[in-house]
Amino acid sequence: MDTKYIVWITFHYMNMPKNKFDNSYIDKRLKTGLMNKNILLPFLLSSTLLISMCACCIYSETNKLIITGSNTVLPIAQACADYFMDKNPDVDIQISGTGSSVGFVSIGEGNAHIALSSREAKKKEIEKYPSLTKYPVAYDGIAIILHPSNKINSLTIEQLRGIYNGTIRNWKVLGGEDRTIIVYSRDSASGTREFFKGYVMKNESFLQPLYEKNSHSAIRQAVSQTPAAIGYVGLGYLDKSIKVVSIINKYSNSTYPEDGVLPSRETIRNGSYPLSRGLYFYTMGNASALAKEYIEFVLSDIGQEIVEKEGFVKLFR
Repeated sequence: MDTKYIVWITFHYMNMPKNKFDNSYIDKRLKTGLMNKNILLPFLLSSTLLISMCACCIYSETNKLIITGSNTVLPIAQACADYFMDKNPDVDIQISGTGSSVGFVSIGEGNAHIALSSREAKKKEIEKYPSLTKYPVAYDGIAIILHPSNKINSLTIEQLRGIYNGTIRNWKVLGGEDRTIIVYSRDSASGTREFFKGYVMKNESFLQPLYEKNSHSAIRQAVSQTPAAIGYVGLGYLDKSIKVVSIINKYSNSTYPEDGVLPSRETIRNGSYPLSRGLYFYTMGNASALAKEYIEFVLSDIGQEIVEKEGFVKLFR
């Protein structure tokens, strides 16, 4: 049997709509005399199985780990992976920031070993992938950032919601300069945005136009270059290029300006900063041997020191 005919028929079988693959289709091809009908179907089954096995080979490698998901958790996962691979030179850990939602789909469909998430799995995700297994790895606070020239020092949750739902459009309303507010947000795949929409927005719709960015770094850069801008980023992304505002919390006994609370390791640990949340790894069912070893390292004393070095808050012991 000529190999080129084997490849041709297998390719067309695998890429053909199922309702078209019937006896009439086969008979038309067999009239060319290329192969015997008695060996066609067994051959197709074995060929398809072989191709499928080859496609899955990348995930059966015991020294390879594929991790994807939240851009917030990415620095933790990458820094820990660098240390882990340095101690285990034969291990290959590949990490990408695709957003929490994409991370769940990736492990659910078998395209990754670990999903990174800046939120807990949604009900619909758990229903679709019931064997999702959660591993808390750190804590984080969502910081509200402005351009350094902005005179606003604190905001209430209600004011923040008003800015993001469009009922407050000018900084002058809040005691700032007479400028239209430029609003930046994470994209729809972001777990940070999901948390923000639930806690701050109470699931109200965002205003339009809303300037969406696919990473914390991109939001930080945009706000740092736009005097009238506002945005939100994870604690680990703060630097001197932007201004962080305190969040007024009526339950706080803090001494921050105007009774506002700034995001910090201390205020996240003691629960006084209202925009605090957990960060997670997820696997499908029990983690593979390598994934388990890597997760245990992240949760170890050394791993949690790396969490703190990356600007996040280690787990409470």
